[in-house]
Amino acid sequence: MRTQVAIIGAGPSGLLLGQLLHKAGIDTVIIERQSADYVRSRIRAGVLEQVTTDLLDEAGVGTRMHQEGLPHTGFDLLFGGERHRIDLRALTGGQQVMVYGQTEVTRDLMAARAAAGLKTVYEAKDVSIHDYDTAHPQVRYQEDGQWQTLDCDFIAGCDGFHGVCRASLPPGAVTEYEKVYPFGWLGLLADTPPVHHELIYANSERGFALCSQRSMTRSRYYLQVPLTDKVENWSDDAFWNELRLRLDPHAAETLITGPSLEKSIAPLRSFVAEPMRFGRLFLAGDAAHIVPPTGAKGLNLAATDVKYLSTALIEYFTERSSAGIDHYSQRCLARIWKGERFSWWFTSLMHRFSADGAIGQKLQNAELDYLVQSQAASTALAENYVGLPL
Repeated sequence: MRTQVAIIGAGPSGLLLGQLLHKAGIDTVIIERQSADYVRSRIRAGVLEQVTTDLLDEAGVGTRMHQEGLPHTGFDLLFGGERHRIDLRALTGGQQVMVYGQTEVTRDLMAARAAAGLKTVYEAKDVSIHDYDTAHPQVRYQEDGQWQTLDCDFIAGCDGFHGVCRASLPPGAVTEYEKVYPFGWLGLLADTPPVHHELIYANSERGFALCSQRSMTRSRYYLQVPLTDKVENWSDDAFWNELRLRLDPHAAETLITGPSLEKSIAPLRSFVAEPMRFGRLFLAGDAAHIVPPTGAKGLNLAATDVKYLSTALIEYFTERSSAGIDHYSQRCLARIWKGERFSWWFTSLMHRFSADGAIGQKLQNAELDYLVQSQAASTALAENYVGLPL
């Protein structure tokens, strides 16, 4: 087989890249090691910046998002037992975010690719990449027990943190920066009305909590827990009881509980790999960077990577210009580090770090109080939350 761009990974970044390139008349094949059902079922984030919603519209898959997504013009910070609203629209000149689950984004992109009859290989085994530093890259894999070779012009590594693309680079080719946090997020998904019409970020004496949502009938909640905790040790009742203890009295009283649809513990880390281009191989999304989910930047940074990469590849194939691909890594990393900084700062502000002791808690409280009392500080938070311009 031959294609112009081989995309490794059928997550939202790989699917979005494939859709944008297809709209520009560029041929792609997507290679995914998991099944289609597995990809569709992954529970991930759900807050989309304007740059991401615009990109989904550009790809022609934004209709259901606009019908079912929930525009949010603000969110609440909860500390000291009281909530304080951050008015995104007022602080940023009218900007907002869209609450629409990554699972739904993936479904929309998969449906569009299937409708267009584009080739996606699911459950590919033993995927490997070759000759990406030449003009004739290859991807090899097993499909239904048969070895296949895919010749291409470029390879897009959209295969996540544990994918084959970054792992295939020679020692010394990548500089990795990483910070692992001493806690995780215990998440619970339930078909219950959200406790509030907007998100609540809570800093409590018992640890961080987040009240999020996927729709007006489906809620997503998170608790800060030690990395040593096991999800099987958390019953639904134990989760709901602990969540109530971390909320303000009104939210605790009005919280509607129900059986969990999904429950898991996710570790938190900050990670960046530099550079993101190696000859004709490009890394995008989680293959190149991870952020703690506190700032809702993971999917949005991946979408920005895809925007830069799709533009660069379209420019190459239509104008025979390599300017975009030559600057791809630099452009992405400039935005990624800003997203990493914000996610690190917001995580440090909202979570309890036992090693910091009593003084750490006092300093957090002082910064939170300053944040809601100062319009300049609130504006900086709001600007970063809705997403910095491209």
